[in-house]
Amino acid sequence: MSQLPLVPNARARRIFLDRHALAEAPSGVASGAALHELITRIGFVQVDSINTVSRAHHMILWARRQSYRPEALARLMERDRLLWEHWTHDASILPVAWFPFWRRRFEQDRARLVQRWTGWQRAGFHEKFDEVLARVADHGPVTSADVGEGEARGSGGWWDWHPSKAALEYLWRVGELSVTRRDGFRKVYDLTERVIPAEWRAHLHDDAAVIDWACNTALDRLGFATPGELAAYWAAVTPDEAKVWSEAALASGAAIRVAVEGADGSLRTHLARPDLPQFDPPEPPGRLRILSPFDPALRDRKRAERLFGFHYRIEVFVPEPQRRFGYYVFPVLEGARLVGRVDARAQRDRGVLAVRAFWPEAGVSMGTGRRARLEAELDRLARFCGCDNGVEFAADWLRDHLPPER
Repeated sequence: MSQLPLVPNARARRIFLDRHALAEAPSGVASGAALHELITRIGFVQVDSINTVSRAHHMILWARRQSYRPEALARLMERDRLLWEHWTHDASILPVAWFPFWRRRFEQDRARLVQRWTGWQRAGFHEKFDEVLARVADHGPVTSADVGEGEARGSGGWWDWHPSKAALEYLWRVGELSVTRRDGFRKVYDLTERVIPAEWRAHLHDDAAVIDWACNTALDRLGFATPGELAAYWAAVTPDEAKVWSEAALASGAAIRVAVEGADGSLRTHLARPDLPQFDPPEPPGRLRILSPFDPALRDRKRAERLFGFHYRIEVFVPEPQRRFGYYVFPVLEGARLVGRVDARAQRDRGVLAVRAFWPEAGVSMGTGRRARLEAELDRLARFCGCDNGVEFAADWLRDHLPPER
């Protein structure tokens, strides 16, 4: 490994943030073509239901362009049809031009999901496919509340959907239905032919082309990656397929091996483009920004920990007495460092962003300047999420060290 080109940790972090559009000031146009270009650049925007401050997809875009407003995303998806929603590692918003590369996944999921879901879904969901498709074809877009009249309904969790809800979700996952819009956060499904423009539905790619696209686009968005990280990026190829692609890319000169230094000084071999060792990434601005826990830069928690020395776990499903930080805590980025995390919640009935605590990372001091920058960013976040009465800080909100691990 000592003979491989070295990517020092500080530069590796700047490269990674640059590829994720976090190495420039969060300013500029955030609608229309500019917003579409931003989403294409970062690859995907994960959708998540938790709304303690603002939903994940909105916070991801706001962290990069603070002029962003949710209506701009809705126009691109629902009117212009330049974006669509489907599955990567989770539900995500994607450029619609990539729809053809999901056809392989649709076909792979047909048998796999029926087999997997039969074990935990209510019996008979696969018998509802034709009925649900006919309902949508004849009467237009539906939500899960519009189908399954008279069917037994459980708790509403993914493990206990009524049969027609499971059929809707399955038909979406295999490409026969698409999400035409969301009402609140509820998916509204329609026939794919009425959602995805014909020019993209007409494209077909064989397996080799899909694997090549998935690995190339993942490498370009990660900057450097292991075969396993390439496979995980879109969750569209297997680790073995990514490994074979990587060997071919090395043999052809499309990629080289580099040694990337982690935050702890350890070295790990990654693939990279041949020009990466000479690339001088920009220095991110020193302002603080509050990130969604589902930000693309943090999706791979292990990678984020290796690069930034930042250990993060969602504690939503951890009983409150056992939480180290809080229900839903937001990482805070300053320049090319993750400097802490903040527990904040929008109390919309009072119009305030309530900040319970900020914990700086080890070695990060909260002097007057850094505290002022954090308070300014929290004020901007309050305005973004509609808390017009500003920020309300708990008396002991600014902590001086991380709490002990439980």
